[in-house]
Amino acid sequence: MTQDLIQQEKSTRTSTKWKPGESGNPAGRKPGAGEVGRMRSALAVHVPALVDMLVDRAMAGDVGAARLLLERTIAPLKASEEAATLTLPDGTLTEQGRAVLMAVAAGDLAPGQGAALLASLGTLAKLTEVDELERRIEALEARKAPAEAQP
Repeated sequence: MTQDLIQQEKSTRTSTKWKPGESGNPAGRKPGAGEVGRMRSALAVHVPALVDMLVDRAMAGDVGAARLLLERTIAPLKASEEAATLTLPDGTLTEQGRAVLMAVAAGDLAPGQGAALLASLGTLAKLTEVDELERRIEALEARKAPAEAQP
């Protein structure tokens, strides 16, 4: 009997749940109908005058007004590095890493670019290691296969 009640409760609960993507209150409050929306609507008519006032104050030397205008209207500048040509030696990854460090130390390569190249060399080292392990496993399996074939 207890199992029947539990089963009935589960079926009742699942039948009243909302379906995915369906709102629990489809006729609910519309966007912008709250306090914030009303404040924005009331201020919207004054925005051009406020902007003009900020511009006038900024032009008169108000640093705070100038900063506010610039922060809100112009995207911040990001540091950029020009591409640099670097010829790496054909030797080992260690020799190539040393060449990158020497180029950074000499000022021929920006530190950010040097860090990116060293990270790339590290990734290349991991890939080379995986390839080497794969070759070694294949060689071991090739040696083991004839031994298993002999009775």
